[in-house]
Amino acid sequence: MNWQQGLKEYLDYLTIERGLSENTVKNYAWDLKKLIAFLEEHSIIENPTVISKEILQRFIHELPKKVNARSQARVISGLKGFFNYLLLEDYRNDNPMDLIESPKIGRKLPDTLSTEEINQLIAAIDLSQPEGERNRAILETLYGCGLRVSELTHLRLSDLFFEEGFIKITGKGDKQRLVPISKVNIKYIICYVDEVRAHQKISVGFEDILFLNRRGKQLSRAMIFEIIKRLAIAIGLKKNISPHTFRHSFATHLLENGADLRAIQQMLGHESITTTEVYMHVDRKHLAHVLTKYHPREN
Repeated sequence: MNWQQGLKEYLDYLTIERGLSENTVKNYAWDLKKLIAFLEEHSIIENPTVISKEILQRFIHELPKKVNARSQARVISGLKGFFNYLLLEDYRNDNPMDLIESPKIGRKLPDTLSTEEINQLIAAIDLSQPEGERNRAILETLYGCGLRVSELTHLRLSDLFFEEGFIKITGKGDKQRLVPISKVNIKYIICYVDEVRAHQKISVGFEDILFLNRRGKQLSRAMIFEIIKRLAIAIGLKKNISPHTFRHSFATHLLENGADLRAIQQMLGHESITTTEVYMHVDRKHLAHVLTKYHPREN
């Protein structure tokens, strides 16, 4: 087995057998390609079935020159997964990454937006332009339902159950969940569908996709990033925000207003409550308020 064969087989395994998303598989591919590039650069010819721990340690030792600690940790984790796959398929009888430790990284609290900042971003949308109604509906849905950007771009008309007050979301690993949607959010989606989308020429195969670009096709993740970036510049926002910032803000504002953490977990589609806790960027003032309000000794 050479490295290209090993890479292809591993990515097929992640896609077909483990059902991982395209983006996740691309990240695993990136980790392995880093190692392959290192081996080629140093003219090292050991293939995946015999490569030694010592060579891998050399590779890991050089990583800090090229990537930050968080990326280093991800590369190490990705390589451990690759060699575990080789073990599973009997290509090797050991995992040479077993004793290689990841760098210590703290939990990075995500940026959040205040409700005022979200209102400012939405108010900055130019509704005189055809894409204005669409962009307003997009931001309202990102924030109102706490969606991942990939969940938003894949949202379909057939996923909208407005009479019941829910939308159906297909998340990571094609797992489906029902997310409640507010009347305000419903109003803006209907405005976009009736006033803009209904008058578009829609490309074949995209008839059921909710949010479309000018060519009548599905919006890309990059386009959603660009929409948000332009609005942030327009209002002079100094924070580094992305579509995911709206998801963080959705969860944080719910928690700060008394929502149950497990209910938030279900709406976000997290398998583990621990993941939900990481997303919660709760300031100390709010925690102090909770203690004062709810602890029996504070009354």
